[in-house]
Amino acid sequence: MPIKVIAFDADDTLWVNEPFFREAEEKFASLLEDFMPQHAIMKELYRTEIDNLGIYGYGIKGFMLSMIETAMRISDHKMPIRIIEKIITIGQEMLQKPVDLLPGVEEVLKSLNGDYRIVMATKGDLVDQERKLKISGLEKHFHHIEIMSEKRVSDYDKLIRHLDIDPSEFLMLGNSLKSDILPVLELGGYGIHIPFHITWAHEMVEHEVEHERFFELENIGQAAEVIRKIG
Repeated sequence: MPIKVIAFDADDTLWVNEPFFREAEEKFASLLEDFMPQHAIMKELYRTEIDNLGIYGYGIKGFMLSMIETAMRISDHKMPIRIIEKIITIGQEMLQKPVDLLPGVEEVLKSLNGDYRIVMATKGDLVDQERKLKISGLEKHFHHIEIMSEKRVSDYDKLIRHLDIDPSEFLMLGNSLKSDILPVLELGGYGIHIPFHITWAHEMVEHEVEHERFFELENIGQAAEVIRKIG
């Protein structure tokens, strides 16, 4: 069947995201270096984030709470209140970051629009993702917006059924093999991986992906040509 719907991930596929988290982690670690070496603080923060995913989900607000929890734990609840205030400031600054589109994004969306239904399928905090989409100016290109709490096979299956198409008519583009590509391939759809230069450890996949419906590109600007060749 020909492809009918093309879905784009948002963070680090349409616009820059992960570098802001790395910057915040470094600021957080420097706040607490009197209690523990900075590299160890970052490991503790990551552990807290993973433990809290089922409670807070993905996004900056959950990240802020994980920073506070980590700070309390590694300081044995002895950190001064000013550190909590600074952690909140770090989070607020993240929520006010500019939306920097990656090169070629708008050109690709314009090129594909009209020939396919274009969808944004991302995960994260609903309010923050809606803010970024509005500021980006890209909302007009999308037939449907799906902000998920998680990107599992069941979540994509629900989206595909909502779109009233067969999985083989669905193609997903994103920077995460784990979240954007592998679940879609398992369902019978197509996946185009566009690596970003920074990837969160939780999204890393160690094994090579070999699949007849899998493609990997250097940048999003190559996507339209590849998609038309697929169908």
